[in-house]
Amino acid sequence: MPQTEITMYESKLCGYCRAARKLFESKGYEYKSLVVDLNPALRAEMEQKAGRTSVPQIWIGDQHVGGYDDIAALEAKGELDALVNPAG
Repeated sequence: MPQTEITMYESKLCGYCRAARKLFESKGYEYKSLVVDLNPALRAEMEQKAGRTSVPQIWIGDQHVGGYDDIAALEAKGELDALVNPAG
């Protein structure tokens, strides 16, 4: 079964964004990257959807999971895989 779509609003200059990319790539997860650098409309879209101004902002499917610290906490608790691959 295919993985649940991961969408990440990010900046190429952001260390937390790099850490999130590294975590996803280390687990073999594919993700859709929406780079907000020099794109005020995309940043405004992210802020409206997330209610936050910081990057990264990450969704797994329709669920907003937050930023890097949030996905790192899910991974530490062993819950990230279940969100990305709910069928196991």
